[in-house]
Amino acid sequence: MTFFRGHIIGLLLGAAAFTVAPVASAQEGSSVSLAVDQMQLAAELNLRNGDVERALAFADALLLRDPNDVTALLVRAHALRIMQRYGEARIAARAGWQLAGEDGQKFTAAMLMAQAFSADDKRTRAQFWLRRARDVAPTQQLSARATQDFRYVQQRNPWQTQLSFTLAPNSNINNGSARDSSSLLYDFFTPIFGDNEVELQASSKALSGVEAGLSVQSRYRFRQTEFRAHDLRLGMSYRTYRLSQSARADLAEEDAERVIRGEPAGGITGSDFAYGTVQLGYGFRQLRQDRRGEFSAVADVGQTFYGGARYNSFLRAQLGQSYYASRSTKLDFGLSGDLRQAQRGGDQNTYSFDTGMSRKLANGDGLFTGLSLSTATSDRARLEYDEVALRGGYVLGREVMGTGLRFGLNTSFRDYDVSPHDPSGRREFEIGAEVTATFRQIDYLGFNPTLSLRASHTDSNIGLYDVNRVALSIGIASAF
Repeated sequence: MTFFRGHIIGLLLGAAAFTVAPVASAQEGSSVSLAVDQMQLAAELNLRNGDVERALAFADALLLRDPNDVTALLVRAHALRIMQRYGEARIAARAGWQLAGEDGQKFTAAMLMAQAFSADDKRTRAQFWLRRARDVAPTQQLSARATQDFRYVQQRNPWQTQLSFTLAPNSNINNGSARDSSSLLYDFFTPIFGDNEVELQASSKALSGVEAGLSVQSRYRFRQTEFRAHDLRLGMSYRTYRLSQSARADLAEEDAERVIRGEPAGGITGSDFAYGTVQLGYGFRQLRQDRRGEFSAVADVGQTFYGGARYNSFLRAQLGQSYYASRSTKLDFGLSGDLRQAQRGGDQNTYSFDTGMSRKLANGDGLFTGLSLSTATSDRARLEYDEVALRGGYVLGREVMGTGLRFGLNTSFRDYDVSPHDPSGRREFEIGAEVTATFRQIDYLGFNPTLSLRASHTDSNIGLYDVNRVALSIGIASAF
């Protein structure tokens, strides 16, 4: 990590607490008495000149007088780090952090903690302390310095982890129909005779509620050269729901009607729609020799869970190629396959081709577009489909009242050749929109809160599959 020694020493000088109580000199054989401010200055100057052992001796002498001398603790931490005594350096820096009375001292202590961790190959913890340093930085220049060092350490950290969470109201947690009735030929695989326009039960219609979710995606880069990288990938995610009061009332009414007909009650709760995944995989990346693009290959195996039980196992693979046509325009191409073996329902294999373009405009805004073509095969004909999807978005380069804004649109058409409810098959047209606000004026440890509003409408030739969905989610995003 590229910390400049003079920069740290300057901070130490600024953090000194000037008093006049006499302290014996740390130099052997000397009978000279120095004031505390002189001792602090001597320790810092020796550190600046590279005489770390003498600087450490002065710092220790100061700490014999006052174990809470913050400047002496910071000098000691810096000297011990240079001497590669990283554990002791962290103890001194942590004590300085805890005792610091001003942001300048706390910033220096946090930077020294980060140094000691990074030099000891503990880069994830170094990143945490660099976030703390940025959080207490007394000037914009020092904040930028902590951010720059964070990025430097992050690039060299074999571990990278992305943590996200969701807490949001959702108008349709069960992917239920927006219709009250639908033309059906079967009801739970039982043929319907006569008029096939059937009133949908509450459990088949949209149920509202609150979604809570957590996702952890991590990779360990076990080998890297100038142009190639090999990663071990780990991932887990889980989301569950709590039904709204109106949804619970509708389901209770349905259960009462079931009991009257002599049928068992459904007893549906929000956790019946809970969905989770665990996965393990390998990733490969290779830069072009001209550094104008990157080839990537990813393979993951995993297991999904639905309603607390195993749902399907999957093998997923993806090939991608990016290319910078210019400094402002990036092109992306990808092929992927997703093979699923079901523990419930039917097996399904999905193959996709994706292409996209992102461009930074002259005014600093960003524009992105994309096209996806997919086909799905299955051991059950009703699960097979072809799909074409378009997406696009716009990112404002300037903040609006301290808030970054991102807008997105998407549309897709999906065609099922076979449906149990219509001899002609099933066709769905979906359109959706999203806006995400990142509140950059609210910053804690380099994280900003985000608020996303998503809405979509699916129109199908079978009313059961007409779906409206509106969701508002709260999350966090790294500021750097």
